[in-house]
Amino acid sequence: MNKKPKSVDTYISSAPRVGQGTNAYVCTMQVENFDDIAKKIEAAGGVVAMPKFAFPGMAWQGYFLDTEGNTFGVHQPDKNAK
Repeated sequence: MNKKPKSVDTYISSAPRVGQGTNAYVCTMQVENFDDIAKKIEAAGGVVAMPKFAFPGMAWQGYFLDTEGNTFGVHQPDKNAK
């Protein structure tokens, strides 16, 4: 039996230039309360990249930029989102 581990191919891209936009995977984190987390992000120096929006019947989603310009997402499951 072959017990050789399978490999995982990865790629690390360079950071986008200012104004270029996202050029790779955007990490998105699930949270319990989108609005509370959004306030904490902004208080820590993050900025809204895409305001909160609904995936109707599923969740709330939004995107932010951290203090180094990296984009990340926030996702709050909510079957009542609309």
